[in-house]
Amino acid sequence: MSTSATRIPTELQRVVESEVKEWHFHIYFHQNNADEHAAALKLRDAVLRLRRDGAFVAVPLFRVNTSPIGPHPAGSYEIWVPQETFSSVFSYLCMNRGSLSVLVHPLTREQRKDHDARVAWIGPSFPLDLSTLPIRSDEIPLQYPSLKLGYSAKPQLSLEMRLKLGSNVEHILASEKEAARAPPRD
Repeated sequence: MSTSATRIPTELQRVVESEVKEWHFHIYFHQNNADEHAAALKLRDAVLRLRRDGAFVAVPLFRVNTSPIGPHPAGSYEIWVPQETFSSVFSYLCMNRGSLSVLVHPLTREQRKDHDARVAWIGPSFPLDLSTLPIRSDEIPLQYPSLKLGYSAKPQLSLEMRLKLGSNVEHILASEKEAARAPPRD
């Protein structure tokens, strides 16, 4: 289906309810390259120190894969990130990944689509073996509920609060010449 024929959701409640609340960042390294492996571990340690110091919430898995596993064709490790600190972690990895590649994908019930159509890369991409992933799961892939972040967090803004915030932003931007205007409500 072409992009122009695809319906883009704009109904506030539907968009809010379908928002991605948890993400994975997979740091890739060529498993036979000692320098890349060392750089990947150094980056992992930096993320752990920064989490400890409160820069962001990011949870690298204990396991570092030194060979291909699942859909991942190279050495890698995973970092779980809740939506609350996604921007901070994304920014940090953009600026500090060196020559490593980072696969970024949402956590939804559709793992195969998350690793294919919804994927983003920081650095060069790697081909993935999507055949190892289920097409759809019954459960949202909730991780670390004890943190009460991501899918475990209570909503911060009600729909009414979001409408008010949106109206305030539109009012403020009305005097900004370069800002596009939102269409009127139906």
